[in-house]
Amino acid sequence: MYVRVVRFTDVRAERLEQTLARINESNGPPPGVPSTGLKVNFDEAQGTAVVLQYFATAEDMETAGKVMAAMDSSETPGTRVSVDTCEVKLELEP
Repeated sequence: MYVRVVRFTDVRAERLEQTLARINESNGPPPGVPSTGLKVNFDEAQGTAVVLQYFATAEDMETAGKVMAAMDSSETPGTRVSVDTCEVKLELEP
C-alpha cells in the first residue's frame, strides 16, 4: 500500500467544510485518481490540514499526483506546502 501525504496551511474551517462537502457529494475520487482511501486531518487552532490519500501501487500514486498537481487551488482546503509519497511499512489500528 502507498500513501500520498499532503500538508496544507491557511486552512479555514468553512473552506474545509466546502471541500469535504464536494468530496462527499461525488461518487468517489476525482477522475483519473485511482485512490483506495482518504483521510483528512484538521488542526483548526493552527489552520493546517494533513490529507492522506491511499493507493494500491506506486504507479497509481504517481498517476494521481499528476492529476492533483494540476488541480486549481480553489479546489483545495488551503495552501499546499508539502507532498510526500510513501510506501506504508507499518499500520496499527485498533
